[in-house]
Amino acid sequence: MKCKPFFILILLLTLSTANTHAQGLSTNSKEPLEITADGTLEWLRGEKLFVATKNARASQGDASVEGQRLSAHYREGKNSNGMQIWKVTADTNVILKNRDTAVYGQNAVYDLDQGLATMTGDNLKMVSPDQTVTAQDKFEYWVTDGRVNAIGNAQVTRPKIGGAADTLRANKISAVLKKNAAGEQVLHSLEAIGNVVIITPTETVTGAYGIYKADTNIAELTGGVKILRGPNTLEGQRAVVNLSTNISTIHGGDDQTAAPGTGRVRATFYPGSENKADSP
Repeated sequence: MKCKPFFILILLLTLSTANTHAQGLSTNSKEPLEITADGTLEWLRGEKLFVATKNARASQGDASVEGQRLSAHYREGKNSNGMQIWKVTADTNVILKNRDTAVYGQNAVYDLDQGLATMTGDNLKMVSPDQTVTAQDKFEYWVTDGRVNAIGNAQVTRPKIGGAADTLRANKISAVLKKNAAGEQVLHSLEAIGNVVIITPTETVTGAYGIYKADTNIAELTGGVKILRGPNTLEGQRAVVNLSTNISTIHGGDDQTAAPGTGRVRATFYPGSENKADSP
């Protein structure tokens, strides 16, 4: 069953979750790493550790980690000359900043060797100029590789003009970014895993799994897909949206293995529904 973009809400799957030219704290950076605090800076030589308290901050270039308590683990150079910070942990009201993106939580572990920042705690939130990402369990951000995971009741919200918003929800949302010819990190693929719900001001779609691939510009949603626009519905086992042609296709299941009627696609339309005012 083919339909012109009855559910262009799948376009929401093209949401990116990181800015371009993203750089974070790294042991490979040539820029110095600076630690500041309003309270104390303690040097534990035996543990190869610095501990900063009260509005503590570790920064390198345009990236930083802030918290009320910050611990920086270091390794010594040859003949004990020089120090290299390889891991930073932060606690209480933590903020990870990278140019125009900020991630908020209560605890953070930043492995500079891997370029991996893991944020946990209450009220997890990632804010960029065009969207907000929230999660219940944790954020994982591989800065160098350009990978982001939002885990546990994850949600991406993109405001629209007029106060409305597009929203993507799932148990887990994962994005992969890769560099383009200009050296910018752009969205390569995005997955929404488990209890997927996509909401726009006019439509809602549900399914079990969604994926968008930038190289094909195709989004696919599987697992008991249901699309609602007012009282009208489309149902099937799989939905494929070609964002280049703006054509969507609803697929049924395998009729040879499915129970009678379960593999069929179905569309239900109510006459006059286009004239009814949308519910607030």
